[in-house]
This record gives sequence, structure tokens and C-alpha cells, in this order.
Amino acid sequence: MSEHGVARHTRQKDALLQQLRGCEGFVSAQELHRRLTDSGASVGLATVYRQLNSLAESGAVDTVRLDGQQMFRICDDDSHHHHLICSGCGKTIEIEPPDMEWMRQIARSHGFKINSHTLEIFGLCSDCQHKRATQPTRNSAIERR
Repeated sequence: MSEHGVARHTRQKDALLQQLRGCEGFVSAQELHRRLTDSGASVGLATVYRQLNSLAESGAVDTVRLDGQQMFRICDDDSHHHHLICSGCGKTIEIEPPDMEWMRQIARSHGFKINSHTLEIFGLCSDCQHKRATQPTRNSAIERR
């Protein structure tokens, strides 16, 4: 924050936000760094991580862990929301949550009282399912020899 309480926008942060807005789903810091350098931006990987973590703390980006890696996505909606996420390509769709009473009932039945929740459902989108179905398997390549 600046001395006037306004978040400081740098050229690097603006480039990072522009790249994030161009992503359809969640991306890793490394992927975002690659996209930034491919576009000609001069930004270090450590700066990308620092900016993304700062944006996540402020609520400007969503973050999830996918296959042990932290992934980021621009968050234009200030309301609480939930995601359906492709574990193949990171494509993300915002979904309606399950009924809150259902969640409270499940929590109560296990002796919990809900103080917050997140909901991310991971799977393969139709494009990734199609790609996997049409890729030859390792065994089929060996059998053709």
C-alpha cells in the first residue's frame, strides 16, 4: 500500500493481471511467468509468485492446489463461489453450491459446526476426455511393433 492507502500498481503487476485475464482457467505461477516472458515482459519468477500471493490474500485471485501445485485464476466476482476444475487443462467453471442446509446437516451429523467452506470439484473436461480417448496408449504402441 502507498502512503495514501492505495494499492501500488506496477508495470509488472499490470502485465501479470492482463495475462491472468487471458487465461480460461487456473494457471501455475510458472505457466504465467512463461506467458509473461513470451509476451516480452521482463519479470522474474519470484516477482510473479510474490504478486500472485499478494493478489490471493486480497481476494483478487482465486487459488487452489492441483496435483500438489498452487494454481491461480483471476476473480472478477466478489461473491463467494465454487468451481468445477479440469485437472487436465485447468479450465474452470463457476458452479452453484450445494444447499447450505445439507452442508449444515452433514457437519452436525459428525459433530462439526461450519465456520467456512470451499468447494472445488476436479475432473476432466470434455476436450481433455476426448484427447485422452484418442491418444494411443503405451501398450497399444508396443503391440504394433
